[in-house]
Amino acid sequence: MKLRTAIVDNDPELLGQLKSILEEEREIALLGAFGHPGQLLDFVKEQPVDLVFSDVVMPEISGITLAERLAALENPPQVILMSDIPGLSLKTWRIQALSFMPKPYGRREVRGMIRLAQSAIRP
Repeated sequence: MKLRTAIVDNDPELLGQLKSILEEEREIALLGAFGHPGQLLDFVKEQPVDLVFSDVVMPEISGITLAERLAALENPPQVILMSDIPGLSLKTWRIQALSFMPKPYGRREVRGMIRLAQSAIRP
């Protein structure tokens, strides 16, 4: 079974890059790619999602706040936070996020996150 996945990043170039990588992964069913965290939050409330890749620094709602809001849902998805801010990964463990993926990332890093999510979602 494929991981139902959604992504959010306010940087259109990085959103497109991650979208392209995930669309080629057999283990992923990419359900949506959003430029604003509010759009993703509304989508996840209506559509079952297993995994969310979220940028951390976004206007209005940060990825950290988004992860907290997603964790409060009845069936919360696993969340992988992404950022190029040094030292931010330590904050990942203080909120309910599966992991942290530093930017810039490539196919290898994304595949590592997919494997991690698979083991967390389907042990």
